[in-house]
Amino acid sequence: MCYRTGMPRHSPFRIVLSGLEKRELSRRAAKYTLPYFEVARARMILHAAEGLANDEIARRLDTRREVVSLWRKRFFTERLAGLEELPRPGRPRSFPPGSRGAN
Repeated sequence: MCYRTGMPRHSPFRIVLSGLEKRELSRRAAKYTLPYFEVARARMILHAAEGLANDEIARRLDTRREVVSLWRKRFFTERLAGLEELPRPGRPRSFPPGSRGAN
């Protein structure tokens, strides 16, 4: 619910999946060997395609509405490619992860 007006918020980004997209997202959502963020993003989009509001999706997935809103918008504009990790700004790590502090 939107606390200012008492009305639920509705996203302008209505998600309608193709058969291929639905199969791929369902595969990702069920695959526990994938990184958590990939599984969570797939579930967000599947719930959005069911017509759930961002607030409800966030509640079900124990995340923030703003996170759901971001991924719904990215999927709407870029489809499956929008769910991929983007390169992060800044200089790449100079040491492999986990090597810090090892003697």
